[in-house]
This record gives sequence, C-alpha cells and structure tokens, in this order.
Amino acid sequence: MLRIEIIANQSVEENILEALAKEEAGKFYTKFPNIYGVGSTGPRMGDAVWPEENFALVIWCEQKEALRIKKAVDAVKEKYPGEGIKLFGFEKPETAW
Repeated sequence: MLRIEIIANQSVEENILEALAKEEAGKFYTKFPNIYGVGSTGPRMGDAVWPEENFALVIWCEQKEALRIKKAVDAVKEKYPGEGIKLFGFEKPETAW
C-alpha cells in the first residue's frame, strides 16, 4: 500500500482530476483545498502579495494504480511545466495501524 501526495497550483486542479479519470486512477482521495507554502516555483500564500494557492490530494493505493497516477500527473506537468506540480509516494510502514 502506498500513500501518494499530489501538491499543485489550483490553476491545474481540474486538469489533474481529468487526467486521473482518464487513467482510471485516484478515484478515492482526500483533498486539501487551500495549501500555502514556498516551493521551487515560488510562494503560494493566498494573500495580496502572493495571491496564488495550491491544493493537495492524498491517495492510498496499490503499486499498479500508483503508476497510473504518475502517468496522469506527468502528462499535466508536461502540458503546464511552470505550474509547480509535485508528486510524492510513500510506502506504508509495516508497523502502521
């Protein structure tokens, strides 16, 4: 079991969800709608100085689905290279509940 995290600019949220649907992956997720922080593409603070915001999706899945998620995210990253789209994957520790 893997935990997948997608963190991206809100401007590409719909594109990511459409790409996931196309790959039939990431059907079940938790969404964090307003994420603030500083990454390699600059600050996203949701204020007057740095008005953009990010969102995050957390998906628990098996390896095969994770590969389809990566394919979907890679397609959006290729289409929108400057939008700050990040994908992280973590294995469930054996000692987890």
